[in-house]
Amino acid sequence: MIGGSTADAELAALSLWPNRAPGISADERLSRIARARAATAVLGADALLVNAGPSLRYFTGISWGATERLVALLLPVSGEPIMICPAFELGSLQAELAIPADIRLWEEDESPTDLVAASLPAGAVLALDPLLNFGAARRLGEKLAIVDGAPAIDGLRMCKSPTELALMQQAKDITLEVHRRAARILAPGIRASEVKRFIDSAHRALAGTSSTFCAVQFGRATAFPHGLPGDQQLAENELVLIDTGTTVEGYHSDITRSYAFGKVSDEIASLWALEKEAQAAAFDAVIPGNPCESVDAAARAVLEKAGLGPDYRLPGLPHRTGHGIGLAIHEPAYLVRGDRTPLAEGMCFSNEPMIVVPDRFGIRLEDHFHVTATGAKWFTEPQVSLEQPFG
Repeated sequence: MIGGSTADAELAALSLWPNRAPGISADERLSRIARARAATAVLGADALLVNAGPSLRYFTGISWGATERLVALLLPVSGEPIMICPAFELGSLQAELAIPADIRLWEEDESPTDLVAASLPAGAVLALDPLLNFGAARRLGEKLAIVDGAPAIDGLRMCKSPTELALMQQAKDITLEVHRRAARILAPGIRASEVKRFIDSAHRALAGTSSTFCAVQFGRATAFPHGLPGDQQLAENELVLIDTGTTVEGYHSDITRSYAFGKVSDEIASLWALEKEAQAAAFDAVIPGNPCESVDAAARAVLEKAGLGPDYRLPGLPHRTGHGIGLAIHEPAYLVRGDRTPLAEGMCFSNEPMIVVPDRFGIRLEDHFHVTATGAKWFTEPQVSLEQPFG
């Protein structure tokens, strides 16, 4: 399970994942648009502006990230969707656009926010994407009445359809297989950078896409949730923490395993078992209708009963128990105190109540679940034991 192989041997055994999950259909995107129109009307707005990024991909299929140039969907409550785009990007936009839309172009010496305002009737109220940059929001606010469009965007994206769940399942299955293979190439002296290169190559071989991120931490570096600078080398009898993910049709995976390379201390073993207990408590606390913060509270109760914390104090859990996931790796809602969003069927979350012992070691077990009508369902089964990372 851990060690005994090489990167070349493991990569040679990999090929593209079979039976790929279907992508998002045109009908599903049109259904999303209809629901967004209804939610925008409830906000008292006449139109919704969706900025480039995951939300634009959700509605239109356009996979571009946000830049200083405004690329956005202007969605009136009634009437044809409008794409706002730089003129020189027209061909690229048309190649990806997956819905019927009126495309309105702006040149480099023109104002895209003026184009947005001119596309709406006088006195219109515009609901804005919460991730729109401040400058664009300020300029729009000088011309139009604006409101927060989060309920019409995040409110829809939080609850995944069966098609979305299938795409996420495949992404997570792929990353778990990459984790298995990565554990097999570990050997004394291997550098973190070598493991990261292998993980990226394995994701490309299985998913056709690269790793979206990769953290490989050994020994003391595991005490820092996002690692330390430099290129570590693995030594015998060290704790290993690997956190990585990829995407399938834009939908993310994000899985962490913490395990022993050789023999680790009884203290590490004891806290590993406590981490697993906290992760299980969070999973068991998922009850539709209850607030998201109740899941975080359940994990912290396990840790505090064992003398860790309280709250965010160390040794203990320094961050939230989990985050929403989908077309963005971190997206609303969040499993954290203060987030009272009701748990609802189709919501997807990480479950990762990390234990940190400052400057010595940290243990993070991260798997994801989705909310069902009766509770939670794992996408991937949690780690079996400290010595056996995979079932």
